[in-house]
Amino acid sequence: MTAPPAASDTLKLIGNTPLVRLAGASEAAGCDIFGKCEFANPGASVKDRAALWIVRDAEERGTLTAGGTIVEGTAGNTGIGLALVANALGYKTVIVMPETQSREKMDTLRALGAELVLVPAAPFSNPGHFVHTSRRLAEETPGAVWANQFDNTANRKAHIESTAPEIWAQMEGRIDGFTCAAGTGGTIAGVGLGLKAFDENVTIALTDPHGAALYSWYAEGELRSEGSSVAEGIGQGRITANLEGAPIDTQFRISDEEGLHWVERILADEGLCLGLSSGINVAGAVALGRKLIAEGRPAPRVATILCDTGFRYLSSLYNADWLRSKGLPVFPWLA
Repeated sequence: MTAPPAASDTLKLIGNTPLVRLAGASEAAGCDIFGKCEFANPGASVKDRAALWIVRDAEERGTLTAGGTIVEGTAGNTGIGLALVANALGYKTVIVMPETQSREKMDTLRALGAELVLVPAAPFSNPGHFVHTSRRLAEETPGAVWANQFDNTANRKAHIESTAPEIWAQMEGRIDGFTCAAGTGGTIAGVGLGLKAFDENVTIALTDPHGAALYSWYAEGELRSEGSSVAEGIGQGRITANLEGAPIDTQFRISDEEGLHWVERILADEGLCLGLSSGINVAGAVALGRKLIAEGRPAPRVATILCDTGFRYLSSLYNADWLRSKGLPVFPWLA
């Protein structure tokens, strides 16, 4: 086995993550299911890519200059990615996050030196929403830029230019479908656009958690949510700039229970500790594989995103009392 060459700097460690065939999901789908191991990024999530592209774009446009500050509203992972990139480039970070997110994300951001501002969870229409709060803080802070990950299309450009070509190369151009959930929409739109540029016949599917409105948008043309989800960082109630023009061919709605089933199976059977968004993505990939088989595709190959590490959710997803408090099944080894 040949090791990759030494990286010239630490930011070169972002991207070029491994792709792995998931045995249990492949068996369940009846075809090959692959997971892109985004937890292998320095910040342990897919959001490192968006963070790097957003910062580089701000530098190129001249809005972020030496000694500047990056301000962002985030469920946590983008903030962690931005803090790491900022540290490497000599910037400061101010991160606004809903107080409902995992304690591990808060502790990580503080450990990285970011200024953390916690706000009550609120709907997007509320001026106190974490996105609006971060925008106001950026406007009030001298030398600051607002990362604006939801509507800054440097986010999806990261996936057009890096994630999609990596998946295409790792699968040797033999890919029939791709699916993942949407938070900002950058990953699914960017990977979808990137893969379609290689092959228009690749099916791009949205995997939406309960409580989000995009499933009904792509299925019926109406933004309407049903139910709720405890998954962090995914689920969207509007069409962000990153989602505009996303080439979504089909859509699935996945429950937390289905997502947890795959979190449990992948950890118990395959030794990967993942967050709930990854479990929801794998459930969607299984559904897409089955759909492609039903449509007559021979031996389809489907890829999805393994978004972040489960170590970021030890106080929630991997805590029996927390799971019970949410009415969710407890993993057998925690019961």
